[in-house]
Amino acid sequence: MNVQIIFSIFFIVFAAIMVGAGVYSKKWVSDTSDYILAGREVSLLINIMGVAAIGFAGTTVSLAPGYSILYGIKGSLIWGIIYSALGLIFYGLVFSKFIRINGAQTLPEYLEMRYSGKVRNVVAAGTIIGLCGILANNIMSVVGIVSGFVGWPQGVVLAIVFAIILIFTYISGLWAATITDFFQVSVGIIAIPLFLTMTIQKYGGIDFLQSNWGGASVFTEGITGGSMGITSFKYPSALTFVLLFGAALVWGNNYYWMKIASCRSEKVAKKSFAIAGVLLIVVFMIPLAFIGAYAGAVTPESFTLGGGTNLPTAAYGVFASLFPPIVSSFFIIGSVAASISTASTAAIGASSTATRDIYQRMINPKADAKTTLKASKIIMLLVGILTWALCYFPGGPTYLFAFANAWLVPPAVLLCFGAIWPKFNSDGALWGVLAGMISMAVLTLTELLGIFTVGKWTHLAIVGFAVTVIVGLLANGSKSSKYYAQPDWKVKVKEGKREKVTLDKIDIQVLELIKNGHIYMADITDALGVDSKTSNISIEKLDRGGYIERAGLTGSKFYEFYVTEKANQVLSPLMGKEAEMNEVGLNSAYVGLLKVAKETPENVNKYVKDQQWKSLKVSSVTSHLTRQGYILEKGLFKRKIYVTQKGIEAINKYS
Repeated sequence: MNVQIIFSIFFIVFAAIMVGAGVYSKKWVSDTSDYILAGREVSLLINIMGVAAIGFAGTTVSLAPGYSILYGIKGSLIWGIIYSALGLIFYGLVFSKFIRINGAQTLPEYLEMRYSGKVRNVVAAGTIIGLCGILANNIMSVVGIVSGFVGWPQGVVLAIVFAIILIFTYISGLWAATITDFFQVSVGIIAIPLFLTMTIQKYGGIDFLQSNWGGASVFTEGITGGSMGITSFKYPSALTFVLLFGAALVWGNNYYWMKIASCRSEKVAKKSFAIAGVLLIVVFMIPLAFIGAYAGAVTPESFTLGGGTNLPTAAYGVFASLFPPIVSSFFIIGSVAASISTASTAAIGASSTATRDIYQRMINPKADAKTTLKASKIIMLLVGILTWALCYFPGGPTYLFAFANAWLVPPAVLLCFGAIWPKFNSDGALWGVLAGMISMAVLTLTELLGIFTVGKWTHLAIVGFAVTVIVGLLANGSKSSKYYAQPDWKVKVKEGKREKVTLDKIDIQVLELIKNGHIYMADITDALGVDSKTSNISIEKLDRGGYIERAGLTGSKFYEFYVTEKANQVLSPLMGKEAEMNEVGLNSAYVGLLKVAKETPENVNKYVKDQQWKSLKVSSVTSHLTRQGYILEKGLFKRKIYVTQKGIEAINKYS
């Protein structure tokens, strides 16, 4: 049986599993929050696999071995470790709590909370372009690998891969991607270490690499003596990697934001990113760097650097073809899984931005849940069309990926400034992000037309970063900052001035939630079922009026609130048992949920339906009860509630 038949069988089975995951998880999707955020139900293990799946991408399979051939094992590891450590691990440790509790479903949505609607609009547009570029890059990476391995026409492979991604993501959105990520990383965890193990057994260890590296050092130099720059402003170098694959790719990327926002808790988000980063380094980055080195040592004549026709980024597929057909086909399916997992997440990241930040706000803000869900799926197809066009970006996958990441640099700057610098205002954010994106768009156009090539001096992302920061700082002085950044404003009500404000129905609802113990913005936004813009306006009004206090002005404390004594002046007084329950973070509906979960857990879904709670309302309630110690949330995919001893005592006392 030849390699084409064997690979075709592997590919058909793989495609069937992908589509099957979409069909299976369709029952979990009832509204757009389920479609783009999986109802905030993602568990620790599933998010570890999901984040690792994004990192184990077609880009990784292309760049990690390719950089070994170009710059030696050290060059490959510089790239892989910067992305895994500075990107994923740092992002999870520093931003997970901040992102999870502020409640915004997308990064542009947060930027409206912090700055303005105009900033949200601009970043949403840039995010869609950047994520479509990342999606196209992963698709073209796998197209190149598959086409080179079995000889299928690239156009045919492109159409097949597109169809697989769009079908299963169209059906179930993030739920489908979550399930397939689990499967795809499981394949990769077996395929990549097995590939390296069989390679060492076949060719030998470090001595073989060094003796077949043309006199250069396999660790520090490529097959033609090239070495990775560290502080160079030209791509590739460690400095440009920090900006592109740390800050831009992760911090300014909507789908990494969504991976945190979809978690059951901030603890799950933090642990999952840290563990996934370590997993990537150990299981994927290090083995792929050595696989690339072996490819360069065994078949240097196959690559353009040695007079061949294959680019170094094709090393994985070229080298895999030297093994028996059934083994090599499995190795290639591992790379296909890597590409499709990341591509599907990028597709959802782009479509979620287009849906929540553009469609729901500017095109059809009154759309009901059914209409919006339908629109989300149509937008997914439109994203596919844009991505298809980007697949033909000049320069191939390497430059397409760099181009895509450049568009994510300005949002990363705004995220960092917004989290740590209260005085950074909407003018600074708007003009900074506009200038950064326009400068990058112009430079991209001049390079494509052959007018001016900025890459001769520096990378596009460095220009975008510098322009965003400089223009942002200059524009920041043209307008006053928000009230909480004024010199006479203090966090504590008794220490600073407050204003006279008129409260409406939503303000009272927000105040009641905070008094009941829902102290985080995410719980408030989810409980109300609104866009973060609405809940943020209410919070700012209550803060300015002295009805609540923030825990602090930076980081996650900015989205943590407590009622003041003044709140009692506008809230209806609670009597008897209701007052007692409210003091300990409960009410009759929450006690009812505890009772059902303890006595008849199979009826929890029925109870939720009877209460008319949507998926994010359920998340608000269960997150709150978990933090209060009344329940534990378990379950691999769907949430399962287990009542603690404290919860049992509450049932006995209040039911």
